[in-house]
Amino acid sequence: MGAGAVGGYYGALLAQAGEAVSFIARGAQLDALRRRGLRLRTDRGEIALARVEASDEPARIGAVDVVLVTVKAYDLAAAAQALRPLVGPETAVIPLLNGVDSAERLAAVVGERAVLGGLAYISGRIEAPGVVRQTGPLNRLLFGERAGGPSERGRRIEAAFRQAGLTAELVADIRKELWRKFLFMAPSAGVCAVTASPRGAVMRDPDTRALFVAALEEPLALARRLGIALDADIERQVLALSDQQPADSKPSMLFDLEQGKPLELEAFSGTVVRLGRELGIATPTHGMIYASLKHRAGGKAA
Repeated sequence: MGAGAVGGYYGALLAQAGEAVSFIARGAQLDALRRRGLRLRTDRGEIALARVEASDEPARIGAVDVVLVTVKAYDLAAAAQALRPLVGPETAVIPLLNGVDSAERLAAVVGERAVLGGLAYISGRIEAPGVVRQTGPLNRLLFGERAGGPSERGRRIEAAFRQAGLTAELVADIRKELWRKFLFMAPSAGVCAVTASPRGAVMRDPDTRALFVAALEEPLALARRLGIALDADIERQVLALSDQQPADSKPSMLFDLEQGKPLELEAFSGTVVRLGRELGIATPTHGMIYASLKHRAGGKAA
């Protein structure tokens, strides 16, 4: 659901492995998928699928085994309503979006039982309509039951993913993994976007590095208040991972800002500010980021 860079990557691998894959897309991407199929380019090689099933009408596809939701966070509400025809009694819905509350938002629309938690560590982009480029070694898909622990359906999905060559793992505590990623992504997205700087410049400069640390400490305080079972040295881990990123790399929110596209601001700083208010924890750094970017969050069209 959302055949962009992430959906195109995972869908291409699953289709190549012989799974029956349907892509829900729109606009130029949908037109290209229908006319020319899907081409996936990676550092390890290329996959060319001359014909794929692509549609903008989920009702024409009907109930499926698994729905991978790979839309942008700001499109989730509309996508949740649109994907309802895909969900049958045994369907598993796995969101692979930025943020920490996608599963709960989906469950409110399609039902608690259907939805698992999930996330993806992957770098990719659409080079041209119908052409997806995935770069770098970072490529992991983590998912799990929101109540915790293993499940039979989870093991079946994991086996199918791995058979297709996906680096996928069924985890016992998906909330911990979601917050681990959020603690890396929210400061990076917010600080890089508000300073209009790539990761290397932010982490090298003492002033912007201090801003990054402050933007990390606020969601970390929220996670601890919520009882998320994070590692004791999680702050050190996040800083080390951030320092290891290529100096010229940019979070997707900075790319979107530069291109005048809508921003996933609500999924990052907006979530920190909202949870801070609900939990009584001050979040001045993300409050500043949110206020600075909110009038550009809708993109040029807005």
